[in-house]
Amino acid sequence: MAKKRPQTKAAKAQLKDGPVPVVGAREPCPCDSGRRYKACHGRAAAHAVTELVQRPFEGLAGECDWVALRELVPAATAELTLKDGLPEGVPSVTLATVLPMAWPALRRDDGSVLLALQNDTSSGDLSRDLADTLRRALASEPGRPVAAHRVPADGPRLQDLLDPSAPFTPVVHPGFEFWVPDAENSSAEVTASLERANAAAIPTALLSGTDAAYWCETPEKNHLRWVMPHPEEKLLDALARLHAAGTSSLGEGTRLVGSFRAHGLTVPVWDLPSAMGAEECEKPAAEFAERLATALADESPLTGDERRARGGLTNRQVTLS
Repeated sequence: MAKKRPQTKAAKAQLKDGPVPVVGAREPCPCDSGRRYKACHGRAAAHAVTELVQRPFEGLAGECDWVALRELVPAATAELTLKDGLPEGVPSVTLATVLPMAWPALRRDDGSVLLALQNDTSSGDLSRDLADTLRRALASEPGRPVAAHRVPADGPRLQDLLDPSAPFTPVVHPGFEFWVPDAENSSAEVTASLERANAAAIPTALLSGTDAAYWCETPEKNHLRWVMPHPEEKLLDALARLHAAGTSSLGEGTRLVGSFRAHGLTVPVWDLPSAMGAEECEKPAAEFAERLATALADESPLTGDERRARGGLTNRQVTLS
């Protein structure tokens, strides 16, 4: 049998100050440790890229609406305000739920930028992926889409680029006509693409009297999906108190059926009668918000009925992200 080579102890890293350059995974690490990059400094870099950020939109204005536009709303836009102002030649930056051909971003002929929110991403930090796409879109030539690529682990995040004091105001659209400036005079190909996209979109509306509560219409029944900023455990306790007391519904024929988990936030979901539109939800939702605020302030232990109600709500949770 061949003799095994004696294992030599890897030399200690020589680079102690400054960043270690990125090289090929199988190349020697630039820190002179004697190991390949993927087994040395590349391991930490790969972990930084793939590590999941539970609340990627935390710290942004309108975090709940960011989550809703990412996971729940088919067609919507929101104007974005950059910390350092708009670059020369860029009249506006607009967040969009989705863009044609699943483009990550688009620089229009007039220089304006559309940034898509519902695309697949290459890392575990959605905020960093979107920030990288936004920066590339701002620097791209007008009239061209931005392609997807792997995002560096040390790049900026949306929180570094966007003005946290600027309002985030989503506009929900009935269809995807916002894709093109002049949809009525578009080509037959573009018109057909819009018709297909519009046919697949679920009618959705944002309630005006509450934050991040979205009504939607489906063939069998309607729903209200409400993204809430409260800590999950505290919110489930409050919902359980209301559920056990028979006050968790939004009126006759409605029912709190469970919740989603999405990007670190909880999204309670109600079934609604088909005849109950978005306008009919406004008053019951506002009244529910008052009941919920009272329940959130209650720090007493849950009763037996409330614990059972909480268990039922927990069992009906679905994780979206």
